[in-house]
Amino acid sequence: MVVVVIADVQGVVDAVEVVINTTFSFLFSILAVDTNHMFPRHPQIDQIILNALPFAQPILIHFRELVHVVCPEVEEKIKWGMPHFDYKGQMMCHMASFKHHCAFSFYKAELIDEQLVKNAKTAGVMGHLGKITSLKDLPSDAQLKKWIKAAMQLNDKGITITKPKVSAVTIPPAPDYLKKLFAKDPIAKKAWTALRPSHQKEYIQWLTDAKTEATREKRLNKRLDLLEEGKSLNWKYN
Repeated sequence: MVVVVIADVQGVVDAVEVVINTTFSFLFSILAVDTNHMFPRHPQIDQIILNALPFAQPILIHFRELVHVVCPEVEEKIKWGMPHFDYKGQMMCHMASFKHHCAFSFYKAELIDEQLVKNAKTAGVMGHLGKITSLKDLPSDAQLKKWIKAAMQLNDKGITITKPKVSAVTIPPAPDYLKKLFAKDPIAKKAWTALRPSHQKEYIQWLTDAKTEATREKRLNKRLDLLEEGKSLNWKYN
């Protein structure tokens, strides 16, 4: 009986230690003063990290810190509801967290490393590092720093990417049942905002094409996890 009690106490101690370490790591990241930084850290990104699910917080903190270590002149911004890291007036990389994973993207990935592009196609999710569910899933710090430096060098040289022109997509108005879902599920709402207009249109058309309300509800429930993970309806074929 004594052994059981000790084991339980140790489990509580371990859990408390994780919380304390994560909290101190986060506080250090937002309170540390570094005179080499040209731009202050964005307070809204602090809040996004605080509001993220517990598994995501140390991952977001770690990536953010690496960016600042490698690029002291980085400028933090919020674009499309997600934390972005700009350098010399150009986008460099960004991060996001969802219900079950985190995602990280490099704006000029195809010029940095073909492996990043392959990662995105293989994982089938937004981002170039695949699904990140813990710090162990991240590439090594050395590899991440290498990619961040490469992104900086492209911006230093003023190299830009000409994105293919895409015809404007007319998105049908979001049905009331989607609006109600987003009001109850902020993760789904955040993922929806990050989707391309064409992917939003796919979801709306697919749901509204349902002949009965029961079919529509079945479709919505079936694809809710897909939406919360930031995937398009036909992500396997994109």
